[in-house]
Amino acid sequence: MKALKPILAVVLLLVLAFAAVPNVGAQAQGGLTYTSGVQVQNLGSATANITITFYNQDGTQAGNLSDTIGGSSSKTYFPVQGVSAGFNGSAVVSSDQPVAAIMNLLANNGAYAGSATGLTAGSTNVGIPLIMRNNGGFSTWFNVQNTGTTAANVTVTYRPAGVGNPTTETATIQPGAAKTFDQFTNTSLGDRFVGSASVASDQPVAVMVNQVGVGSIKSLLTYDGFAAGSTSVSLPLIMANNSGFFTGISVQNVGSAATTVTIDYGPNTAGTLDPPNETFTLQPGEGRPVLQSGGVWTSRYVGSATVTADQPLVAVVNQLRSGAQVGTAYEGFNPTNLTTKVSVPLLMANNGGFSTGLQCQNAGTSAITIDIDYSTNTAGSFNPADVTGLSVAPGASVTVLQSGPAFGTNRYVGGATVTANGGNVACIVNQLGSNTAADQFLTYDGINF
Repeated sequence: MKALKPILAVVLLLVLAFAAVPNVGAQAQGGLTYTSGVQVQNLGSATANITITFYNQDGTQAGNLSDTIGGSSSKTYFPVQGVSAGFNGSAVVSSDQPVAAIMNLLANNGAYAGSATGLTAGSTNVGIPLIMRNNGGFSTWFNVQNTGTTAANVTVTYRPAGVGNPTTETATIQPGAAKTFDQFTNTSLGDRFVGSASVASDQPVAVMVNQVGVGSIKSLLTYDGFAAGSTSVSLPLIMANNSGFFTGISVQNVGSAATTVTIDYGPNTAGTLDPPNETFTLQPGEGRPVLQSGGVWTSRYVGSATVTADQPLVAVVNQLRSGAQVGTAYEGFNPTNLTTKVSVPLLMANNGGFSTGLQCQNAGTSAITIDIDYSTNTAGSFNPADVTGLSVAPGASVTVLQSGPAFGTNRYVGGATVTANGGNVACIVNQLGSNTAADQFLTYDGINF
């Protein structure tokens, strides 16, 4: 299988990488044909001069793209430009202004869709909470990109959930290049595998994971690997029985000792169900999925969760719709990395059937209010009114949809800056299309700055 990608976002004058950006014609797991687009938001007030440099998997340059983005504005590059059709590699984005970036990944002409948030740096140790092989039609593959300056010697360790022995893979990756690890073809994982993985390298690397359903459920769920863990993880959106949508939380212990994990669910914004806390034990490196379906989840729930332990954790949330070809994923937040400002580079209303929903969680211990400042519409003359003074209790979350009366039938493609007054905030953006026969559901993390 050929490589695809994580994105890395850019900050100030720093170089940023996003691993593997395939263009039309690139082939990957399940025989799918992929294409990707990048949305870059200028967080500064002056015009940003950006350059995207593309790399083949052997580390040689494949092309580049230079452009300007106005202050507090964003631009979309879809499909990615500056490389030939069939390109399958990685890229580095640089800018003379602070910017944020996301990547949308489509397969088979939009039948599958995933999204990832740009990263600002690599790490010599990366946690991957959920890895699968032949699990109800789902398998994973991930790209590892070398963000360092010399060749990276990489070791991947797979650990099954519960009882089982770990297995490993190794590779050498050139600077700027990306290598694909495909669990669909990795027979050493056995006939069926559900667990986690850890990536160790002597150079900093970035990781992007794709969960691909090619059985009865055809869906693409994408998330970034984690450079570090924390003893508390914020999850802005958790659901059960929400018009068919539900979630699954996958938690990984990236510490050095066994730990007891607690999932504390926030207030229900859509009903009366008050789910109890959940607790379980994880060994070092072990991951475990927890579904918000069945059991106590008999009623509608839309809320948030906070995951805690005495060892560092990482977590990813899958969002699925029962009986539909729809799925997406997002990464949990380390509260110590959160701020009062969040960049969301892409928000949409009535854009080819796509609209977005912004979900923000109060990660502090005191009530906050949230303001949303929308950027200029790049697809029309309609500009939505900014949102001010949304009140959010500690640990709770709030949803703002880019649909309904505030947007009507107007088309909007832009971004926004979220400002929290009184504490720090974590945000995600769901992108949902109207074609229920395709996997038109994508999610990315808002970028704190």
